[in-house]
Amino acid sequence: MFRLTAVLFGLLVATQTVCAQDGNKILGTWKLVSFDTEFQTSGERKALYGKNPNGYFIFTPEGRAMVLITGEGRKTADTDEGRAALFRTMFSYTGLYRLEGDKFITKVDVSWNEAWTGTEQVRFYKLEGNRLDFISAWAPSGAIPGRPIVRGILTWERVK
Repeated sequence: MFRLTAVLFGLLVATQTVCAQDGNKILGTWKLVSFDTEFQTSGERKALYGKNPNGYFIFTPEGRAMVLITGEGRKTADTDEGRAALFRTMFSYTGLYRLEGDKFITKVDVSWNEAWTGTEQVRFYKLEGNRLDFISAWAPSGAIPGRPIVRGILTWERVK
């Protein structure tokens, strides 16, 4: 029993060390490189925010994450229809985050969409050098008619 406890304790310490190392490596500002939306029913991927979307993700040492993404080719708006189009081609949220294995989880406290405020947004991540890839959890789309189940597949590069 003692050996099993010692092995489990060793694995726990090793996992916490890896998470702490990633926690330090993930800190800073990341610029969006690509953003695809994958549809669960078909596996099809679409660049709903365009081939060159804009965005930044910031992770602070205090444990706060902040993201803003806007679609390619947005124009200023003077009408309600135009403002609605701007809303549909962006998203932004902030909150405290934590790392758990290959996931970072943000407890959203402010969001462009109040349906996200108070929720936990889960992202699966892979960190390689100055590249951060992540995939969101499957969820109904708030921006696509019919609310299909989708996930985001994003690539970020560290801002130097």
